[in-house]
Amino acid sequence: MEDKLNKRIGELEEDYEDLRDKYDGAVGELDDLKNSVIQEHINGFEKGLQQATFFHPDVDVSDSRFDVDKDIVDGKLVRKDEGDAEEVEEKAIKEERKADEAAEVAHDLAE
Repeated sequence: MEDKLNKRIGELEEDYEDLRDKYDGAVGELDDLKNSVIQEHINGFEKGLQQATFFHPDVDVSDSRFDVDKDIVDGKLVRKDEGDAEEVEEKAIKEERKADEAAEVAHDLAE
């Protein structure tokens, strides 16, 4: 009985080692794939800059105002870290309401 248990323990340890090797291989492959995706994004961005320069030679794409940490939201250039798109949209709506209210007050005062 003890021999059978020891044999089974040995088999399980071998299975564990096999699974561990497969896991380590999968993790390495995943890291390689992540790096490939990142590199493809970088290459695509650079291609876009090259095309922008080709079609609009008067635009200097090395200008410091080009900032990959900014995005266009409602026609305005905003930093990504100002919040996600929903937060930025809510902020823009609130600002628009304030402007509308101020315009109404100004209109009422003018009358």
